[in-house]
Amino acid sequence: MKILIVEDDTKALAFLKRGLTEQGCTITTAATGDDGLRLGRDASFDAVVLDVLLPGLDGRQVLKQLRADGVRTPVLMLTARDSVEDRVIGLELGADDYLVKPFAFAELSARLRTIVRRRNEAAVDHLKAGELELDLVRRKATRAGVTLDLTPTEFTF
Repeated sequence: MKILIVEDDTKALAFLKRGLTEQGCTITTAATGDDGLRLGRDASFDAVVLDVLLPGLDGRQVLKQLRADGVRTPVLMLTARDSVEDRVIGLELGADDYLVKPFAFAELSARLRTIVRRRNEAAVDHLKAGELELDLVRRKATRAGVTLDLTPTEFTF
């Protein structure tokens, strides 16, 4: 996995980088919200680990701007801000997950794998071949814009 870590605490950053590198991940880091936003926009990452309390733009502002720019990279908010309100705000701004410091590294790693897997599974939800279109989520089929009345078995095959 290629992961962007946006974290200003040098000890936390070193810990995350070392642990994820040992798991075979390629890591890019940013220590400010401004750098995190620039990197998040310009590069292709499998996931972003984003602290909330950052110099410059805070993590919430970074996330809000990434989503407004159409960036759909999965984001795991990693922060000491642990109130329910903080978690709800992060998730409503578009975070895919929210983990409070201190944390177990095994849990962070599992959460990252999960959000990346969800993204990859969700990537194929619509198929098109010529005039035939299949919406795999809603289990609807259309041909030349006309809805096809298929049974569940017919749709499956």
